[in-house]
Amino acid sequence: MTDTNVFNQMLAKIETGAGFIAALDQSGGSTPKALAGYGIDQGAWSDDEEMFALIHAMRSRIVTSPCFSGEKVIGAILFERTMDGQADGKPVPQLLWERGVVPFLKVDKGLEDEADGVQLMKSIAGLDTLLDRARALGIFGTKMRSVINSASAGGIRAIVEQQFAVANQIIDHGLVPIIEPEVSIKSETRAECDAILLAELKKALDALSEGRRVMLKLSLPAQAGLFADLVAHPAVIRVVALSGGFSRADACVELAKNQGVIASFSRALLNDLNHHMSDEEFNSSLDEAIGEIHAASVA
Repeated sequence: MTDTNVFNQMLAKIETGAGFIAALDQSGGSTPKALAGYGIDQGAWSDDEEMFALIHAMRSRIVTSPCFSGEKVIGAILFERTMDGQADGKPVPQLLWERGVVPFLKVDKGLEDEADGVQLMKSIAGLDTLLDRARALGIFGTKMRSVINSASAGGIRAIVEQQFAVANQIIDHGLVPIIEPEVSIKSETRAECDAILLAELKKALDALSEGRRVMLKLSLPAQAGLFADLVAHPAVIRVVALSGGFSRADACVELAKNQGVIASFSRALLNDLNHHMSDEEFNSSLDEAIGEIHAASVA
């Protein structure tokens, strides 16, 4: 169980730490793609259990690497099976915090089909039980993702309303929610999406009860600095950015234009890693990626 003292230490790390949050939360649907990027083809496993064992081995190699520490990585978002697993003989959340890295948990169960220009989250069955279990394992916060594909005011409003309703449920369990309404960088109305989302987020943040705080995980905006008001909002602990399909180099350039926003990258962090690498090669490649993303986050 995360006691009050530890929770406050974690909160301080996330709120003021000079670093970024690693996204290690690929779930069932995205795991084959993540493994392919790691050099493991689909024929390497015969069922889901073998597939998840392979992705857990990859994540264990990452979180036990000497460069994966709280010096530059202030948090890590985990898939449920990773939270329940072990690395270096310890429960993963415990190992992360011993390294100074605050553990988060992905709680969404994927996306509904697109409607009104957006993809809402699927219903999260058993969320209360999952949140209690996560807190008992030392998890600090959660993450949940929706997707915005076009500038539909009604659709974006529905996404924000859904996200904040679940966020309040998460706060009731003593955890910090990361709200992630991703704007697709492929959207032809990306700038308009950003503007509508900004207005809806401000309204939702202003409506939070006193003392309730959240984190925001947003796509890098088409207009640099657009989210400055969110960074400064008293109900926002931290604004983090997803890479959203940008290469690491391009994502870091865009991130550095947005003062106060830090990275929460997945593919842009892991793209150069391969399971055939020696430990020396693997650690060197990961260290280079961490250094690049850290530099953009503190720029």
